[in-house]
Amino acid sequence: MHRTMEMDRRIFVMKLVSAATMLGASSLALAEAKPMVAEADPQAVNLNYKTDAAAVKHAKFKSGQVCGNCALFQGKATDAAGGCGIFPGKQVAAKGWCAAYAKKA
Repeated sequence: MHRTMEMDRRIFVMKLVSAATMLGASSLALAEAKPMVAEADPQAVNLNYKTDAAAVKHAKFKSGQVCGNCALFQGKATDAAGGCGIFPGKQVAAKGWCAAYAKKA
């Protein structure tokens, strides 16, 4: 009887660890699955955000400026999209641009 109880305890612990791992992985996936900023979003309109910097026609825009090399971009240089300090909870296109652009140091 003692041995059965010990096995039941081991199985319970293994299931608990497995469930905790799956919960952590799903939380991470949800955290990374942020929606993209739409060009029609009111804040995006105010900042002249475009998903493709090649389409930007703004006096402040200079060639070579894209979200991917902006100080506010929270993704990696190789990411197609990433978070932005201006648009919390959303992602911007790495090839995009907005009037809040600040060159990364």
